[in-house]
Amino acid sequence: MTPGLPCRRIVHIDMDAFYASVEQRDDPSLRGRPVAVGGSPQGRGVVAAASYEARQYGVRSAIPMSRALRLCPSLVIVFPDFAKYRAVSKQVFEIFRAVTPLVEPLSMDEAYLDVTENAWNERSGTRVAERLKREIRETTSLTASAGVAPNKFLAKIASGWKKPDGLTVIAPDRIEGFLQKLPVDALWGVGPVTAAKLRAIGIARLVDVRTIDLPVLQRAVGSHAEWLRQLAAGIDDREVVADRPAKSCGTENTYARDLTDLPQIRDAIVEMARDDAAWLERKGLSARTVTIKVRYDDFTTVTRSHTAPPSRDADALAARAVSLLTRTEAGARPVRLLGVSVHNLVNDEELDAGRLPFGSSGTTL
Repeated sequence: MTPGLPCRRIVHIDMDAFYASVEQRDDPSLRGRPVAVGGSPQGRGVVAAASYEARQYGVRSAIPMSRALRLCPSLVIVFPDFAKYRAVSKQVFEIFRAVTPLVEPLSMDEAYLDVTENAWNERSGTRVAERLKREIRETTSLTASAGVAPNKFLAKIASGWKKPDGLTVIAPDRIEGFLQKLPVDALWGVGPVTAAKLRAIGIARLVDVRTIDLPVLQRAVGSHAEWLRQLAAGIDDREVVADRPAKSCGTENTYARDLTDLPQIRDAIVEMARDDAAWLERKGLSARTVTIKVRYDDFTTVTRSHTAPPSRDADALAARAVSLLTRTEAGARPVRLLGVSVHNLVNDEELDAGRLPFGSSGTTL
């Protein structure tokens, strides 16, 4: 925390193995068993979520389902039901927003809350987190882990400290002791590749970032050097931003078998565009830009975009998306992945008032 700034109470809540936990809740036969939610191991399915029983075998999200099955032959594979997960997520976020308007979603099952001021008039962030966890369990029969700290960086680390069903509190006077325990890859944005670069120059612990010469650090991480220095000192002044306005929406699919039939590819693009249009309708938004993504069988990926006056008409958006296919080699080359996304969003109030983003004429990019 920067000297002179008021001490905030930030809670980071992360539902435990969310998709898998929902499935185990709803199907008693899955409880206590290794479960992975995701696609088929016979195709290119990946793990979307793994129960804690599966994690003991090394099964993790984002790995191929075929590999997950090799790691854990007794793995139970459940295909995802996103409508069900969204319904549970809605229940959880209603609990959050009943406590504070300062809720910043990170995903369907994860959020920051600034509870410095809260509807329960609790001065203790710890007690707010305890009550949130209790209400989540009572409402959904699921567990969540929570971290409480003066800033977002520390709160997020804390929530993962004692999973599942954990609660870790980093009070201001405990920050330094906590930071001393952390490896360098606990820093925000430091993944395996960057962590390897940092270890190669002698930075194994988070606090080592403070003492290494800045030019050496800059050569390893570029423009992020100063930001990592601040985090290594426990400084993160970012505010919790409630419900950031949506900037885009996209739908994509990786296919178990490469698509070679152009009519089938067109049908897939139309369906995705209509999904995006339905999202725009629910949000009261219109889109100026439609983009398609095509990944061929050799992993070469191309995107094509078209910008026009704002619309959320499903037929119009689908037609624009299909027209972009003519600027790809879909049909002539096998296609591994397709995607459609909408950008440059405008809400209904802006449309009614005529306050449109610049460049309202149709443009092909």
